[in-house]
Amino acid sequence: MQSPAAPMKNIINCEPLKKLIREIPDFPKKGILFYDITTLLKDKVGFATLIDALSEFYLLKNIDLVLGIEARGFIFGPALAYRLNAGFVPVRKPGKLPAPTAKYDYALEYGTGTLEIHKDAIQKGQRVIIVDDLLATGGTAEASAKLAKSLGAEIAGLGFVVELDFLKGREKLKQYDVYSLLRYDK
Repeated sequence: MQSPAAPMKNIINCEPLKKLIREIPDFPKKGILFYDITTLLKDKVGFATLIDALSEFYLLKNIDLVLGIEARGFIFGPALAYRLNAGFVPVRKPGKLPAPTAKYDYALEYGTGTLEIHKDAIQKGQRVIIVDDLLATGGTAEASAKLAKSLGAEIAGLGFVVELDFLKGREKLKQYDVYSLLRYDK
């Protein structure tokens, strides 16, 4: 039994959620197995279980803000923020935010990417978690964390629905508390 001050980990069994994820071979290109979470999201019990499990992990960590990475982080980030009594902040691709932004450029497998956030979205010292649907190579999550830290955030963790262990994205994120509901090794 865990101490009441510690977050309860893995109380909700998320493995049955894998049955709600559609696997699509050869998408977006030949040789890739795509894990489509839209079938999980449309299932009301599955979606509620997903939000409950993420919330349970972060509930006692005093989170001020949930940062959702475009685009799928926008799906469950606000629901998670609501459950944690926290604010929600979108991390966007360039040119999507109307007020002054901070940006972070990062390397992708084939080229570069850029993420932006409103300059006034985070106050120095606020505890944030960063959420997205998928942890693959870790580049976007790492860039999001660096962007948030540049604004003074304290990164309390990074949360994902699915982690592809074989792509070793977690290795780029060793300095953070990484939590994934569902993990795949191939």
